[in-house]
Amino acid sequence: MRTDVKKIATRESYGNSLKELAKEFSQLVVLDADLAAATKTNIFRKAYPDRHIDCGIAEANMMGVAAGLSLTGFIPFVSSFAMFAAGRAFEQVRNSIGYPHLNVKIGATHAGVTVGEDGASHQCNEDIALMRTIPGMVVMCPSDDVEARAAVRAAIEYEGPVYIRFGRAAVPVINDKPDYHFEIGKGSIVREGSDVTIVATGICVDSAMGAAEKLAAEGISAEVVNICTIKPLDEDIIVNSAKKTGKVVTVEEHSVIGGLGSAICDCLCEKHPTPVKKIGMQDVFGESGSAVDLVHKYGLDADGVYQSVKEFL
Repeated sequence: MRTDVKKIATRESYGNSLKELAKEFSQLVVLDADLAAATKTNIFRKAYPDRHIDCGIAEANMMGVAAGLSLTGFIPFVSSFAMFAAGRAFEQVRNSIGYPHLNVKIGATHAGVTVGEDGASHQCNEDIALMRTIPGMVVMCPSDDVEARAAVRAAIEYEGPVYIRFGRAAVPVINDKPDYHFEIGKGSIVREGSDVTIVATGICVDSAMGAAEKLAAEGISAEVVNICTIKPLDEDIIVNSAKKTGKVVTVEEHSVIGGLGSAICDCLCEKHPTPVKKIGMQDVFGESGSAVDLVHKYGLDADGVYQSVKEFL
């Protein structure tokens, strides 16, 4: 990740967005599982203590409470680490929120290897795969502060269940521009190219852009596509880019099984068969270490993406 730009953790964006949206949406309530300081929903709690519910270390029960609140007209944002929100409470998310298609939003922080020193037990690299399988569940993974704030607003304006993935580590702000527009189910081309398409989500969008710059220095034109909404997927932008470049590389801070790469392969296999290389966690658990070191070790930084694309080409 670059060191010369402004950095903000998307979990911070989550907490700040909830506080801002509370003024506009009186039915917004926030639930936590004894992790408000870590998920940054304590920002909301300080401003609106009567609209924050700490359910304790009982994530499954918290999902049930959120389901009940949604049936009475509230818009609950359920907050916990991705490992607990998607992993520990999967059955309740599936049966109590997904099955009846309730208006519950799940804010899952501390996803991926950038959780760092907390190690493999807390580095959830399976949450996108799990949430994608729930019928009707919207799944988003914002790339920076700007996109995270936009995703939270889009989620509260959307009627139905939404899962948003946030990170622990501070990441570069890359979407701070006047023409930035966010819409659920729509990707964006952040760099035009003709030789290869790099499709990225979350923190890996910045890595993809860095890799594209390195490739350009060698005369290789890489198109970079930012996919924040993994479900529903913007199939048109993927297919059109694949038709233009003929080769696709996917990059995600998640397992290559069931995440962004799998979604892209599902799309292209059906609509425009194209060679695809998936960069991500290669069927392995993470480990304890600094976020920067882990991102580098698993080839998710600009250098790693650059090397993988070069090998693929």
